[in-house]
Amino acid sequence: MKRYGNLYEKIYDIDNLRLAHANARKDKTFYKEVKKVDSDVDFYLLQIQEMLINKTYEVGEYKISTINDKGKERELYKLPYFPDRIIQWAILLQTEPIFLKVLMPFTCASLKKRGIHKASKMLDEYLKDRKGTEFCLKIDIKKFYQNIDHDILKRLLMKKFKDKDLLWIMFLVVDSFPCDKGIPIGSYLSQYFANFYLAYFDHWIKEEMKVKYVIRYMDDVVFLHSSKEFLHELKISIEKYLDSELNLQLKSNWQVFPTDIRGIDFVGYRHFYDYKLLRKSTCKNFKQKMLRILKKCENQESLSYRDWCCVNSYRGWIKWCNGNRLTDKYISPLQSYLDDYYETQIKSKKKETEVVS
Repeated sequence: MKRYGNLYEKIYDIDNLRLAHANARKDKTFYKEVKKVDSDVDFYLLQIQEMLINKTYEVGEYKISTINDKGKERELYKLPYFPDRIIQWAILLQTEPIFLKVLMPFTCASLKKRGIHKASKMLDEYLKDRKGTEFCLKIDIKKFYQNIDHDILKRLLMKKFKDKDLLWIMFLVVDSFPCDKGIPIGSYLSQYFANFYLAYFDHWIKEEMKVKYVIRYMDDVVFLHSSKEFLHELKISIEKYLDSELNLQLKSNWQVFPTDIRGIDFVGYRHFYDYKLLRKSTCKNFKQKMLRILKKCENQESLSYRDWCCVNSYRGWIKWCNGNRLTDKYISPLQSYLDDYYETQIKSKKKETEVVS
């Protein structure tokens, strides 16, 4: 297995730091910290370079916020822009290609061109083989981010990287999480560390267990096979592997079921052999929100920008599935109001901005 070295100097190279700042500031130019760095880029980047060369860098304090993600409360951990997020981007610019080489093609989530729709299309392709996908095993790893073992993650990183200075800064980031176990959701590097943590599990699934049809979307994994007995045995083997190799456990909600009866609820859609629908909970929320907005329009109340974004967001979800009826029944009655809002609010403001510019 190839191990990579001589990367640390490339990370603190001033051109790499400039590119890291350019990537980290995207869509964040209104941040005070970004404006501060933009005011004298070389001054601040040279400070970062000096921190890295002399190894005086210490990970900043995480700002914690709680979000509601599909009914679950999740804590997001946000680092200061300077120097932390610039440094994490600088590390990623040199290590991302190496991480990607380790990951299997069926690994999705938090990766460029490997998001929800990639996973959904992959599942659609698998379902073309009806005999080979007659049964489905669906698993979810219990509190995955919070249970990543620091020592195991470090050992895996040493398996791939031999640059001691690079490992020093990676370990610094790993140990910066204010708990004995886990890595912070929301940190740039965490997304790659999390995928990398399961990368050798993915290889084991393909190379040792010989599973043909599998998709992993972060900690949600779907396996398809012609035999439900095989899938039950696979689930037992997976539990043993996760426990012994990665110190992880499965949630108790794992299932083995016939694919054709109920479809596969995965990445926001219900996948059947010949068609694809919105997830039931998403569909229910969609209907309620569209009816609320329609009632607002019929009562001659003004649409808000939030309403306009809400409709277009759901339109984006629906266009990837068999949702023509939903569009006709719930979005079409709103179309004239949406068009009017676009003309009077969004398009006119764009013209005003162009004139001022």
